[in-house]
Amino acid sequence: MSARRSPVSRPVMIRRAVARDAKRLTRLVRGSGAYEGKYAAAVAGYRVGPDYIEAHRTFVAVGADQQGERVLGFYSLVLDPPELDLLFVADEAQRRGIGRLLVAHMQAEARAAGLDRVKVVSHRPAEDFYHRVGAVRTGTAFANPPAVPWDRPEFEFRIPAE
Repeated sequence: MSARRSPVSRPVMIRRAVARDAKRLTRLVRGSGAYEGKYAAAVAGYRVGPDYIEAHRTFVAVGADQQGERVLGFYSLVLDPPELDLLFVADEAQRRGIGRLLVAHMQAEARAAGLDRVKVVSHRPAEDFYHRVGAVRTGTAFANPPAVPWDRPEFEFRIPAE
């Protein structure tokens, strides 16, 4: 587990997700303000299950509050083929550097795994975020109805060797 300071008033810890996180991660995805309106159907039945957490490198950003550990966001890195499959930050924790911390952590994990690139198929409202954190636009993932009825921007993180 690594402690990382962010613009949030308390330290943010990034740790490996465990099976007991599954329900909280699923709620975070389904409750995301970025998936309201026409985008709601894309996450309505989405589930981040214990099996998913076991199969992929899934990491959680947590902060402490009066009730204990609070999930602020998470990401999932798929190694083969290399892809940032999920990246979510809780609505109330956005614009505080949590997403940037998660991306930096993902890049370190990718580097440690020997990857030199990581693909991202972005949600349209997240496109500016990916530009700001250094991802390069590489194309478009075309609509795949009924699950995803809109085109999505495709990005790539280039992972330099240290």
